[in-house]
Amino acid sequence: MKAGIFGGSFDPIHNSHINLARYVLKHTDIDEVWLMVSPLNPLKPQGYVATDEQRLKMARIAVAGIPGIKVSDFEFTLPIPSYTYNTLEKLKESYPDIDFRLIIGGDNWADFDKWKNPEEILDEFGVIVYPRPGEVLSLQSVNLKHKSENVTLLTCAPEMPVSSTGIRRLLSEAHSSIASQSELRDFLPEEVLNYIKSHNIYSD
Repeated sequence: MKAGIFGGSFDPIHNSHINLARYVLKHTDIDEVWLMVSPLNPLKPQGYVATDEQRLKMARIAVAGIPGIKVSDFEFTLPIPSYTYNTLEKLKESYPDIDFRLIIGGDNWADFDKWKNPEEILDEFGVIVYPRPGEVLSLQSVNLKHKSENVTLLTCAPEMPVSSTGIRRLLSEAHSSIASQSELRDFLPEEVLNYIKSHNIYSD
């Protein structure tokens, strides 16, 4: 089995995350997409707004019943912070029958040669790259020796029209803006929006 690791803070998870995971499942040979929720770094206590447990819960609510997409708290078991290469190595040790590939955005791909062990990530796992708004994906944008091998560029993947930061801003404005409330229904699964409201997560 092949699993794609799609990491992030998911603070909060939104429809673009889910749409991208669906696209990867449909247009690559990946059998499952694992949404790898990043734990809060205790050295950066202001890094995320929602708690680890809330972000995990929202992600699980969002993908409940969607075949091929699962939420993982695997990084919560590792030393913090964990480099991506270390996470992938630990995944390989824990799940030896699964072939893992890393899913990243074009912005991360542009700086990929500055990551820890980028060549090893490509050689041992491989990378799937999706575009950020306005980006043109290219293998030549990264200075790596063997960048053409084990790299899949999803040039036609749906772009994310909004960020989690933008959604948090809308959530903080929603109590006084009907327009913001309408936009939130477009960007967030209804069950996730209800969870956020009931737990008062992103209010001022």
